[in-house]
Amino acid sequence: MHAHPDDETIATGALIAEMAARGIRVSLLTATRGEQGEVVRGPLSVLEGTDALTRERERELACAAAALGIGFADRFWLGTPPARAAGLAPRAYRDSGMTWIRPGLAGPADDIDGDALVRAPLAEVTADVAALIGQLRPALVISYDNGGGYGHPDHVRMHEAALAGSRAAGVAFAEVVQVGVDGATSDARGAGAAEWFDLSAHLATVTAALRCHASQLTVDEGGGHIVHSGGQREPIITASGLRLL
Repeated sequence: MHAHPDDETIATGALIAEMAARGIRVSLLTATRGEQGEVVRGPLSVLEGTDALTRERERELACAAAALGIGFADRFWLGTPPARAAGLAPRAYRDSGMTWIRPGLAGPADDIDGDALVRAPLAEVTADVAALIGQLRPALVISYDNGGGYGHPDHVRMHEAALAGSRAAGVAFAEVVQVGVDGATSDARGAGAAEWFDLSAHLATVTAALRCHASQLTVDEGGGHIVHSGGQREPIITASGLRLL
């Protein structure tokens, strides 16, 4: 369960590819279309701030999910049935945006849209998540840790909703723990052991999926790193930890 298009590949692409290769059914729930995200300078930069960017990021997500091995029938948008609570009209949750508090740590944006994910009551978001869990009946739900990986408010909200929805349905929940560039983990809790996976064999698959997200990032010519729209450069993640809560 992720907040925006590209999160599935950046944070868990190798993990998804590994499960798909093992024949495990993987379903992807994405909360928003990343409407507030910056656009990589170039031909697609004219899309920034337009409705066309929403459609482009939907297309990019479909491309990346297919590259990772997630079938069309296993891709879902939060707020759209079956990821919508019974009796509620479908809705689109919008990207809440963010600001950088310091390098590597994000916080709330100064101006947040009324339809943004973080503006919605947590109970509503959780009910939508729970509706999909009830439909799919998965063995395990995976999402961010309680800090959202790097603090993005939408990531934190998805952690809260995914954890609460999983517990309500009696389904196991695991949070993703990652190693940062400085060698530190994204573990904000410091309790409970994570099981670590070296999934470097899937680097080529993850790289192909990352290239699908051309409006948000580029893969450097040497391979092994991505450059975000804001210029931040980081290694492609192929090692992940999962910790059951």
